[in-house]
Amino acid sequence: MHAAEREMAIMEALGRTGFVSYRELEAALDASPATIRRDLSRLEREARILRVHGGAKAAEDDGAGDGRVSTLKGTPFEKSLHRNLAEKRAIGKTAARLCSRGEGIIIDGGTTTFQMCDHLAGLGLQVLTNSLHIVNALLPQEGTQILLPSGSIFREQNIILAPSGEASMPNFHASKLFIGAAAVSPKGVFQADAILVASQRRFLDVADEVILLIDSSKLSVSSGAIVCGLDRIDHIIVGGNPPTETLDTLRSAGVRKLTVAA
Repeated sequence: MHAAEREMAIMEALGRTGFVSYRELEAALDASPATIRRDLSRLEREARILRVHGGAKAAEDDGAGDGRVSTLKGTPFEKSLHRNLAEKRAIGKTAARLCSRGEGIIIDGGTTTFQMCDHLAGLGLQVLTNSLHIVNALLPQEGTQILLPSGSIFREQNIILAPSGEASMPNFHASKLFIGAAAVSPKGVFQADAILVASQRRFLDVADEVILLIDSSKLSVSSGAIVCGLDRIDHIIVGGNPPTETLDTLRSAGVRKLTVAA
């Protein structure tokens, strides 16, 4: 069975119920599990499906056909900002200490990464970000250079995103990337929306060191589409007082460094 035929079969299976398991695909397709997973990865990069635990589900219509910009899955920025705020502030302050004077960094949009901004003044950083909230927080800092990718503005999160496969990045390479997540478990880093996944993967491609910032509510949960495995994460900064066994499980799954922010 050729790739185009497999893709058609996968999309037909999704069209029946909106979800298809890996086991169902292995039974229906004349292909190895590795080939099926590559097919699903390709379809996810094209924002046609979402990979979830145990299989895949159909990507929701993004409204592009009638000119509307879609909203993202997940909690809007303003509602999420004050959740676990003390944890997020401690995480942001700890993350900012990792930045060196004059460094080029990426700060992915999110309510936890946003908390870094107040602690970056005077470092003369070059910052690539897709968040207008982060842009507004950094603008008063003389000497901080700000770069933005191209794409559509998603108003609820005030974030700039481009669909998978669409060129959007400036010519920029970062020594450090700071990202958040909807969930983290030994299976990897998860986001709630395929467009967020595509954006974070673009950032992963142009960064040397990846630092994941998460409050304790995101730990040991497998939910959404996979951004990357934990072997791509160099450092996790987590807030609160997470159980020792949870942190040990993440270390065993491949996390190189794990810091609890206080």
